[in-house]
Parts: sequence; C-alpha cells; structure tokens
Amino acid sequence: MRHPLQARRPSGRWALLSLLAATWWLAAPPAAAQDTAAPKAAAPQADDAPPATHVASLQADGPPAVPQAAAPQADSPPAEGGAPPTDGAAGAGAPSGGAGAGASDERSAARRDRPGATSSRAAPPKKRRGDINPCMTPDPGWGVYDRWSRAPSIGQMIMPHRGGVTKRGGFDVIIHFHGHEALRKEFVKTAEGAVLVGIDLGIGSGAYSSAFSAPYVFENLLDSIERAVAKKTGKKKAYIRKLGLSSWSAGYGAVEQILRQPAGKRVDALVLLDSLHAGYADEQQHKLKVAQIEPFIAFARRAAAGEAFMFMSHSSILPPGYASTAETADFIVRQLRGKTRGSSRADVLGLDMIRRFDRGDFHVRGYTGDDKPDHCAHIGLMADVVRIHLNPRWKSPRGRL
Repeated sequence: MRHPLQARRPSGRWALLSLLAATWWLAAPPAAAQDTAAPKAAAPQADDAPPATHVASLQADGPPAVPQAAAPQADSPPAEGGAPPTDGAAGAGAPSGGAGAGASDERSAARRDRPGATSSRAAPPKKRRGDINPCMTPDPGWGVYDRWSRAPSIGQMIMPHRGGVTKRGGFDVIIHFHGHEALRKEFVKTAEGAVLVGIDLGIGSGAYSSAFSAPYVFENLLDSIERAVAKKTGKKKAYIRKLGLSSWSAGYGAVEQILRQPAGKRVDALVLLDSLHAGYADEQQHKLKVAQIEPFIAFARRAAAGEAFMFMSHSSILPPGYASTAETADFIVRQLRGKTRGSSRADVLGLDMIRRFDRGDFHVRGYTGDDKPDHCAHIGLMADVVRIHLNPRWKSPRGRL
C-alpha cells in the first residue's frame, strides 16, 4: 500500500486554486523563517579551484542573448504549486513596496542596503524586452520528449521518445521542484536526453520540506523513476547514472531536506533559480539562521572544488521578515571567502545581470528586478544552464523521436 505522499497528483483544479492563493504569500512567513532544528550538513570541502568562464546568456561580457519572440500567451502561468515562502507562486513575486514591506523608514533603508536591492515603490510597470510575459512564455513544443507521465511516485516525468539510455541501462535525470510546466518549456529547448521529473506540491516552502522530510520518500521516488524508464526502454536494469536537483521559488524546501539525507550524496548537480531563502536569527542585523542553509553551503564548497556542479541565481526582490535570495547567495559566496564582481548585461526574458561569481563549478548570477515577471524570468535561465553546463558535464545518452 502506498504512502499518501506517494499517491499525490496535482490536478488542474488544484493548480488554479493554488495560483489564486499565490497572491497571498506575503501574509505569512516562509518555513525558513521559523525556528526548526536542523541537522548539520556534510563537512566543507576544498574551494581553491580557479574561476571559470562562460558563454551565451550566462556570460557577463559576451553578446546578449536573443529574447524569445512575442507569441500569443495561451499558457497558464508557471507552477501548479502556488506561492513560495519567498517570492510567490507561478508568476507571483514580492515587490518591495508590497504588503509587509517598508513598515518603517528604518526598515526600508535597511532593505535598500541588502545585496542587489532595488525598489519598485511608485514605479510604473516596465516594458520588457521582446514583449514577453515571463510568467506566460510561448510553448516551444516537446522536442525529442514524450508528454508528461504520471509514472513517478510523486509528480510527473518526461522521457525521450526513444533513446536517452546507455546500453547498460544508465540514464540521467533532473528532478525539479515548483513550476514544472514552465521549467519544461525551457528544458526541452536544449536537453539532449536526460529525463525531467517535475513536482509541484503547494504553497510555500513548508509543503516541500514536509513532503520530503522522511528519507524513504525521495528513495521511493528514485526507485519509481528507474522502474518507469525500465518499462519504457525494455532495459530491466535501468539505473540513474547522473542525478540533478533544481528548484524555482518555494521548491528549495524539498532540496534542503534531500541534501541532508543519505540519498542526497548521489546528487551531482544543483540548480537554484531565485530559490534560496533563510530565516533571520536577528532581523535588525540581517543575521541569518545559518543551520537552515548549511546543506547548500556544503554543496557549494563541493562545486567550487570541482566535485559537483551548482548554479544559483537571485533577483532583487525583498521579502518581509526573512532573507532574500540575494542575501543567501551573498552569504554563501562569503563562506567560500569569495566576492561577487559587478556585471552589466541584458539576459533572457528581460533580466538584467548586475553581478556574478564563479569558482570551479560553482556559479552565481545576480539580477535586478523586484516584481512578479522578474521572478518568473529566472526559469528562463534553465535552457542555458542545461546547454552550457549540464550537457557537457553529463554527456547524457541522446534522445530521439
């Protein structure tokens, strides 16, 4: 008999209700802002690898990426799951002048001092490059991939129509939390054969953290993915060769739990798209509850040493009462005794890069923007993350129609 978590399936009605509820995210603090005991992460690794350079839309000084052409916006906003504890749900963000922000002149001034901080107070809606709404991007189709399958114990997955598996049955997989359909549109543009699993569980990071708090849940998920690939390909001993986790917005709650578990040691790649927050031990001093992000710090050290891959982006959204994605990114960089450097480039979906950090296979990209479309636009970075980093790193078996 399946555990209730294994049987959960997002429905269209739940997706709509969650999206409507997403606009209320500012009324409650994230799970990260609550006082919860957390086990310590893995021991830090060496971090003396030389900086890396990049191309295309992740490069700071190269030619700007070409924005997507305008198209009828027929799709629903990203994410079935609703709002994160942080920046909102599919298409919901945290304007600095929104509810709960700017309670006093002192608080507003303090927020302006945060890394990459901007203010949207009294600012009219901006016109985005390419006239694209990042929360409703055009659908590029499915490429070499089949449609969503309900095969996993939690969530949905897409596999190449054919191929994508080695002769011995090895395959690669990325498990994405929050906004699976929006992420799929970017993934299929550049992925060459890796399997994508998408999971949307509801409003706030707490829903993700709770769902994956028991180690067997993630272990059962991996087993179910292997069974699904074995059934489709006819390779009875199909197995996960390379494993990656990615999240947008609230999805980091699941990632945190997984990285603390034994199965988390199998993770080779981590992608956080405007998706890492923490509570404050002292809000006035902007002192973070470090225990909440220890797993991410440990993983960043591994990536900086070339033992894994990690990419994290941040917006300039300033949430009320807990640390922004800019603050957590800046904190992790400091733990590596590094310092971000300024950057100026036009990126995908109207994003404007303002800073970056590269060491080994650890990469940080910081952007302006403090509204809902700016938050959604970070999902658009996934296509280049896959093309520039994961494809060369994994050399996934090619899929085909």
